Amino acid sequence: MSPMPPPKPTTEGHRDRQVFHEMGQIVRALEAHGPTSPDNLREVVGGAWWEEGRFERALALAASDGLVHTTGDGSLVAT
Repeated sequence: MSPMPPPKPTTEGHRDRQVFHEMGQIVRALEAHGPTSPDNLREVVGGAWWEEGRFERALALAASDGLVHTTGDGSLVAT
């Protein structure tokens, strides 16, 4: 019996690395600019040019990981 071949790389892995990179861009922008509205943050990181839904996904993941939070006035800040 021969060993099983390794699993083929999937696009899911690539997307995971890409969203990790996007989350980093969001955090670095907030660290550099301080409290920022979601719309301004999208502009700062060029999120309008990202594939549809990617900015929202990266921002949601950054928030769920505790890297970003929303202040009382709706601004986003890096934690």
